[in-house]
Amino acid sequence: MPPDLSPWDEPLSSDSRGGPGDAGDERGGAGGPGRPPGHDRESGRARGGVRAPAIAPSGAPARRLAASEQDASAEPEVLEFGKKHRTLAMVRAELGDCQRCKLSQTRQKLVFGAGAQDAALVFVGEAPGADEDRTGEPFVGRAGELLDKMIEAMGWSRQSVYIANLLKCRPPNNRNPAPDETRECRPFLMAQLEVIAPRIIVALGRPASNALLGTDAPISSLRGKFHERWGVRILPTFHPAYLLREPARKRDAWADLKLVMNELTRIGVVAPGK
Repeated sequence: MPPDLSPWDEPLSSDSRGGPGDAGDERGGAGGPGRPPGHDRESGRARGGVRAPAIAPSGAPARRLAASEQDASAEPEVLEFGKKHRTLAMVRAELGDCQRCKLSQTRQKLVFGAGAQDAALVFVGEAPGADEDRTGEPFVGRAGELLDKMIEAMGWSRQSVYIANLLKCRPPNNRNPAPDETRECRPFLMAQLEVIAPRIIVALGRPASNALLGTDAPISSLRGKFHERWGVRILPTFHPAYLLREPARKRDAWADLKLVMNELTRIGVVAPGK
């Protein structure tokens, strides 16, 4: 496929570009300049010739946050991936009718996550939008439709991956997650990842990428390479909501997803049904 074409939508013209600072200012679909009010945010055996991608230390593009600064990015000291004595249903039961932060006062529905409990590929976004808040399902608005196309272009399906968000409740007006909201909600995302034990995590947008990698770096410096944490490879890329606003970035996101496809092939993971 020509490098300047997106597989998800209409072809992009060769002179289509994002404006200055677009990549660095990308917020994964949160409210911000240029975002209309209420706009929604929103997976074989190694073959010869497929090389392992370079793994960037998660703090390389920017400073790692000190423990005292990590409020929204703090992690448990140890994640025990593949906890077979726990299930996603158990994690959901522990979440309950969560009242741990102020978002419980404005949400309609909790949005826990959806997909295969043993998924090799997990997509993590930022927070539910209006459509997700109404339905209780992740990524069901316009950004969700684009994410479905992205996943299908990789040869996977929504049912064969797992999709979750950093926050389980919608922030009012689709603003960025507040540090206290992330601090309260992040343990449940970590518990989901422990149960699923994915081989690769695709972090959609800056808030999800920063929370997973413990860095304050912009998405423009994190994307395009793998980072490793807890023995799992994490690939940051643009949030689908941002791609709807800046379609010229689709080619960059597709390049990121091709890295994921090549790495899955290298480690012997094929999409179910293939």
